[in-house]
Amino acid sequence: MSTVQISAADVNKLRQQTGAGMMDCKKALTETNGDFEAAIDFLRKKGAKVAASRQDRESNEGVVISRTSADGKTGVIIELNCETDFVAKNAEFIAFANEIANKAVENKPATIEELYALSIDTDNTTTTIGEAVIDKTGKIGEKIGVSKYEVVEGDKVIAYIHGNFRLGVLVALNANPAGADEAGKDVAMQIAAMNPIAVDKDGVDATTVERELEIAKDQIRAEGKPEEMVEKISQGKLNKFYKDSTLLNQEFVKDPSKSVAQFLSTVEKGLTVTAFKRVALGA
Repeated sequence: MSTVQISAADVNKLRQQTGAGMMDCKKALTETNGDFEAAIDFLRKKGAKVAASRQDRESNEGVVISRTSADGKTGVIIELNCETDFVAKNAEFIAFANEIANKAVENKPATIEELYALSIDTDNTTTTIGEAVIDKTGKIGEKIGVSKYEVVEGDKVIAYIHGNFRLGVLVALNANPAGADEAGKDVAMQIAAMNPIAVDKDGVDATTVERELEIAKDQIRAEGKPEEMVEKISQGKLNKFYKDSTLLNQEFVKDPSKSVAQFLSTVEKGLTVTAFKRVALGA
């Protein structure tokens, strides 16, 4: 029998590391005099599924879930990762990802850490999302975890999932006119396909603008253009960059005769995008 005092904190620490049950963890620590490594071996010998053995594994597969609130004013994206495509396609794994997304859109946590602290009912047990992730790691036998989490708010938010849960998009509009859902989905598909870096040129950070200008100037000088023309031509190249890389200025994929901004104005005058997020699996 152990002569070492086993605290509740020790038991919880072993549970966090392994995903094994509280009583199993207490017994393992008691039997091994509080030696954590020996306790893990004890659990494994008893047939417990131990999550700790998975912590150094790569988890690049998984699913991306995007979801909006009932009032359509908040959207979230989560990326839940696992190790293999086989598990990523498993109905239980996808259902678990949807449960996490539902909790996220209900509570709007600011970070993954806050998301992990939320309560969730899973496998007939109420626990935190963080503990549920550990439990699923032990049960499924692969390292899993939420690697990305995004929140978008607006007057109208549309969620879109592309490619069998491999890419998720959220689009926030500044109004909710008739046709907003369809228009928002079209814009979300645009974002999925064209991967813009910002809503408009005002959203491009100064470092990116400076880099693009320097690249343009070097290209122009390499072409032998006189120095007095470099500034003017580089501004033209920067405008082309904005047209290709910012959402509202891009050619609308479904009708290249219009920009995305022009397309939205055909739905309702003044309709525009206020924010978007794009999460691709493993990116």
